[in-house]
Amino acid sequence: MDYQAPWFLLNRHIETIYPALFRTVRDVDYQRERIDTADDDFLDLDWLHTGSDKVVIISHGLEGNTQRAYVRGMVKAFAQTGFDALAWNYRGCSGEVNRQLRFYHSGATDDLHAVVQHASHRYNEVFLVGFSLGGNLTLKYVGEQGNRIHPTIKKAVAFSVPIDLHTSCLQISKTENWLYTKRFLDSLKAKVVAKSKVMGGLNLSHFDKIKTLMDFDERYTAPLHGFAGARDYYLKCSARSFLEDIQIPTLLINAQNDPFLSPECFPKNINNPRFTFEAPANGGHVGFSSFHKSGLYWSELRATAFIND
Repeated sequence: MDYQAPWFLLNRHIETIYPALFRTVRDVDYQRERIDTADDDFLDLDWLHTGSDKVVIISHGLEGNTQRAYVRGMVKAFAQTGFDALAWNYRGCSGEVNRQLRFYHSGATDDLHAVVQHASHRYNEVFLVGFSLGGNLTLKYVGEQGNRIHPTIKKAVAFSVPIDLHTSCLQISKTENWLYTKRFLDSLKAKVVAKSKVMGGLNLSHFDKIKTLMDFDERYTAPLHGFAGARDYYLKCSARSFLEDIQIPTLLINAQNDPFLSPECFPKNINNPRFTFEAPANGGHVGFSSFHKSGLYWSELRATAFIND
């Protein structure tokens, strides 16, 4: 099932930006549910119910949420093939400041586990799909669960995943990617400011010196989540280290022209027959645009095909 980019998407940046700006996914009417976490915080879950006994849990990317077109498209694709869909918002991503000082991060599998546990008692079969940061979260989760993974979880799919967080952070910080970095940093810094207004523990001094995502991770992500620094965070949370421990059929798809991904994000010689890696030449970052008669993108058709196989 090879991917061919539309002719007018002339380079990897256009492939990445076009769907983010211009795609609209209709006929996805969520029902929201709020669940509490073990540390007295909350997660907002958005459901699309079809009456199925199987569900796909969808994890979004950095500074995304369940309203992003790539999430809604995946929800719609699975609903059309007979699944319930559960798209969840990370802490602070549903439009409301979360209760605890911590936010979310690329390795926060405790929150994904809480969502899985909440859903698994309702369904006979559970499937996981993740994008970018959410893909790293998904792969790390199924890897660290190993043989202990809940028996209802059957398969996982991840797209556009920075499985080596350190080198990917260096990649996205390159000059050609300044627009992405600025967008992410503006959003992340705004959340820090908003949270600082309702609780203590967030030092805003020298805020203007945070110029890269690594700066942000060193200043906030690492210390707020118990890591010694950004490099420690990247080392412990990169999904690459967990791929050989995965015990369910799992598919990772990273486009070769993804502007966010370093060469280290294209794994070779992974000794795990349950893990499959595909690297189409095109696709950009969370792109994979197509003009299928169903209105679905290639990534959605590929995910449903893999999970239904």
